[in-house]
Amino acid sequence: MSFLDTRSRRRFSPEKLAKHNLFETPHLFADVYCVGAGQNQKPHRHDGATKVYYVIEGEGVFRVGDEERTLTAGQLAFARPGEIHGVENRSGKELVLLVTMAPNPNVS
Repeated sequence: MSFLDTRSRRRFSPEKLAKHNLFETPHLFADVYCVGAGQNQKPHRHDGATKVYYVIEGEGVFRVGDEERTLTAGQLAFARPGEIHGVENRSGKELVLLVTMAPNPNVS
């Protein structure tokens, strides 16, 4: 088993949402997303994987399918394979997410 402190991976970019990898296995990947005020991840889909967004800190507007919801720390959203999803930070404050996807689409 390995251990990580996700706080050491939190770095924001003034230009766009910043993704920082925590770990990858053939079955799963985990990233920390640092989403500045006004930044977003455009809605998209992954046909062969389930994606999970867990809010560590802040507030974001999450789209899954045709639905949008505002989530805060401790809440999560997930998209099944092929389901459109994305996130937007409309709060004016920093948003930090733990994002996982399984199976790992980066492994062929």
